[in-house]
Amino acid sequence: MTVFLVLGITGIVLLVLSLVLDGVLEGLFDGAGVLDGLFDGLLSLPVIAGFVSMLGFGGAIALGTTGIGAAPATVVGVAAGTGAAWLTWKVTRALMRDQTARTPNGDDLVGSAGAVVTAIPADGYGEVLLRLAGQPVKFSARSSVAVARGTEIWVDQALSPTSVAVRPVER
Repeated sequence: MTVFLVLGITGIVLLVLSLVLDGVLEGLFDGAGVLDGLFDGLLSLPVIAGFVSMLGFGGAIALGTTGIGAAPATVVGVAAGTGAAWLTWKVTRALMRDQTARTPNGDDLVGSAGAVVTAIPADGYGEVLLRLAGQPVKFSARSSVAVARGTEIWVDQALSPTSVAVRPVER
């Protein structure tokens, strides 16, 4: 039973190391060029840790509760470890596929409306308040005509990450 418990604890330690080091071991092996791709997918460190820990704890539980021999307890542990490894692999794949929204950029502002915060002189810079991803953001603004403070504007072009070309709204 001691061997099974040591395997279970080793699997837990391996899992903690994989979480704390977050890919360092995989990076070391990939950088060295050895075992290229071994830790991808089914042979990732969390999957191996799940297998080893459930092999140990499953075998210890089977041995301690039923009194069967070491060989049948090992079979039970391997079955439990295989289930845990498969579940870990599926959860890891689902988490890796999780997509987040695209990061908004200045080009998303083209065609949006805003208001002038600091007056814009003809062929000079002022400031406008626009909404980017629902958040109010102040941008430097350039216009071919003078635009007074408080005027509603349209964004014609993103000049840089922090400045835009605008024109007054004509109603």
